[in-house]
Amino acid sequence: MTRFVHDQFAKEYLKELLSPIGEVETSRDVASEVRSIDVWFRPTSISTAYAKSLGLLGTLAGSETIFEPFRNPVTRSEIRSCMGKLFDLQAKWERAYKKEDRRLKEEELPQLWILSPTASIALLNSFGFQRISNEDCPKGVYSLRSALKTGLLVIHQLPPTPQTLWLRILGRGRVQQRAIQELAAMPADHPVRDNALELLYNLQANLKVSRELEQEDEKLIIALAPLYRQQIDAAIEQGRIAGIQEGKKEGIQQGIERGRIEENRSILENFLRVRLGELDPIMTAFIEPLSALPAVDLTMLLVQLAALTADDNGVQQARKLLAESALRMHFGQLDERLTNLIPTLLALAPDELASLLLQLPELAVEQLFARLANSES
Repeated sequence: MTRFVHDQFAKEYLKELLSPIGEVETSRDVASEVRSIDVWFRPTSISTAYAKSLGLLGTLAGSETIFEPFRNPVTRSEIRSCMGKLFDLQAKWERAYKKEDRRLKEEELPQLWILSPTASIALLNSFGFQRISNEDCPKGVYSLRSALKTGLLVIHQLPPTPQTLWLRILGRGRVQQRAIQELAAMPADHPVRDNALELLYNLQANLKVSRELEQEDEKLIIALAPLYRQQIDAAIEQGRIAGIQEGKKEGIQQGIERGRIEENRSILENFLRVRLGELDPIMTAFIEPLSALPAVDLTMLLVQLAALTADDNGVQQARKLLAESALRMHFGQLDERLTNLIPTLLALAPDELASLLLQLPELAVEQLFARLANSES
């Protein structure tokens, strides 16, 4: 079910956006029966400028908050479940305060915000949700009576303004696609833009490996594809500019190439970290030699890496892809003999592997076979 892919994206996305101004936890357990809160947030920073840049999301996160994002329209049962988790947490806090002989103030209690793409009038009326009408809350923001500490944000009712952008990213269909286009058009130096795009690229990669794609998910993948290509092109252009600047000292062509390689290194290393987590010594050994890949080959490698799962199997597949790219870069198309060498290559100690990869441009195929044969003996 791709719903779980989208649910995980929503948690990671909210955590990424809110962590600069507070403490964030995802999947926080709240009761003995193990019901977990999707996203819990507690503000710790006084960075009002950053909070303001988040627009409506920053306004909602002005105090201790529980966020429960839904990919599909929230149901009555799911709303009751969210409120149950809120009340469980409140009861837990009250017990803790009582043990310390302290009184839990009303303003210290967390606020629940349920994020749903749509909500029918019948559903809103059945709970008594009322639209919040003030300058900080546009159309689409509802709440129950203040003592219940519960609000509902209907994403597809939000006006398409910069203030609502970060929440519309969590919408569906055309609403989400429009928000993605607005995100891509933002200035490159915006404090949130690149991180949000990176999470969307990860969502794209996770959707690609699903065998149960809905038509809406296929359209989302198509919408994200050109943005991914733009990011690669922009990074390559940055490398070219850096190279030209360096070229003033060491020759234009040499400087351009050096800048390109350094930028490729940064792209590949950061991409692997985001996709798979902490890099092991084997993958690290491949980064420097593969930084010399031509732009087309680097792009193809990143596309293949993006389709991997973030687990042990994904790490093994990443090592294999890196080894294939390194061999192909120096020997052209891989034949059966070279392909069969890959397990031996990956079995080398990290230091030995790094040394061999740096010498690879100077080795003929037969010399490589001989070196690896000696390492096995």
